[in-house]
Amino acid sequence: MKVLLIDDHPLILSALQTIIQGLSDNVSVVAASTARAARETLAQDSAFDLVLLDLRLGDADGFDVLTEFRAAYPSLPVVVVSASDRTSDVIRAIDLGAMGFVPKRSSNDTLFEALSMVMSGGIYVPPMSMGDDSAAADPYADNTLGSVRQRAADEGFQTHAPLESLGLTPRQTEVLGLLLQGKPNKLIARDLNLSVETVKDHVAAVLRTLNVSSRTQAVLAVGQMSRQQGGLHSWRKNSP
Repeated sequence: MKVLLIDDHPLILSALQTIIQGLSDNVSVVAASTARAARETLAQDSAFDLVLLDLRLGDADGFDVLTEFRAAYPSLPVVVVSASDRTSDVIRAIDLGAMGFVPKRSSNDTLFEALSMVMSGGIYVPPMSMGDDSAAADPYADNTLGSVRQRAADEGFQTHAPLESLGLTPRQTEVLGLLLQGKPNKLIARDLNLSVETVKDHVAAVLRTLNVSSRTQAVLAVGQMSRQQGGLHSWRKNSP
């Protein structure tokens, strides 16, 4: 597995590089300390399996870089590895197409779980019990920042039955799997040989079943439910 690691803090960059390389003998890591260096690296060689991206870069906003890379390299999964674990940052990153969000204070085991889940086709989000957010105001939060658990509980993310008992049809399960990969309706329709209107109907049905109102909420809901059942990647492998 070939990983592009983007972080502008030399000590953290070195530490993360060592940790990630230690996860497996088959992992190679290319480090970039700026968004510019990362762009140049991908321009020269886009054959990476994964990008790990810090949100705070000296020459660019990490969210902008995330948006840019997801548009330029849609098949390349990006996982945010950030000093932040704020609810608003997690939700915004997933909404912009990140396949995972790992706070830097997470354990090595958590990082391994996250990377395994993403490389298996799932999306990793932090546990609902992540620590409290800073009390500082955030323009992307709906109110005073609380923990991921509180935000999820307030919006109903934890009110669902286990995934297997949701009663999704095989086609709805396929649509959910592609939705969790961040694919828009048009690509889901192409992959499943369906009309866009039919896909819209399936997506609406999936959201109703999950008791959520957006794709981002669906990702967070499924991520939290699946964690209680051994991980999203294991559910996806067993889905029709």
